[in-house]
Amino acid sequence: MSEWKKRLTKDLEPILHLPDPRPKLSAYNNMPYAIFRYPPEDEFEVRAEITMLQTRLEQAGKKVTRVSLAECMSAALLAENITYEELAIQERSVGLMFAIDTVHNILSEYQPLDRLVLERMPQSPDPTRDIVFITRAGALFPVYRTSSLLEQMMGTIKIPAVLFYPGELDGAAGLRFMGILDPEHNYRPRIF
Repeated sequence: MSEWKKRLTKDLEPILHLPDPRPKLSAYNNMPYAIFRYPPEDEFEVRAEITMLQTRLEQAGKKVTRVSLAECMSAALLAENITYEELAIQERSVGLMFAIDTVHNILSEYQPLDRLVLERMPQSPDPTRDIVFITRAGALFPVYRTSSLLEQMMGTIKIPAVLFYPGELDGAAGLRFMGILDPEHNYRPRIF
């Protein structure tokens, strides 16, 4: 069994099965969420394991909502009438950094990613029953760092949530998005 799969099934899953996972999931009342990190190259295997974890939790009476950051980004681009083809043309004509800045600005200002995620959260959630899985974070690479998303959602999420994060641990609380970007050391949520 891989190291990340052990952390998923032996460390994170038992907490999610608790009647109220929030106290063990996070040390902060206004941040009842955690980060589950995994090697980016294991993305498809992790997706399969997330589906199986969701099934086990639902069989135990939990209600799991999945929020795909890839779908959120696509919705943001669609709302601004920008296609992926147009971004590719923009990248070829004015450069990669301009295309990255375009998407970053959309997710930061015009169609804020935190709002898109919150819109996909359960209505009238029960913190003892509802759990949110935030997946497909790799789709944001390299246009948007998840540390920004988590900080913006602080105080707005009331139910247990887990961000599945493709990256590497750097020190006790630092993460390198996709194992490539410089480490971000300001993550406050618990990292599994």
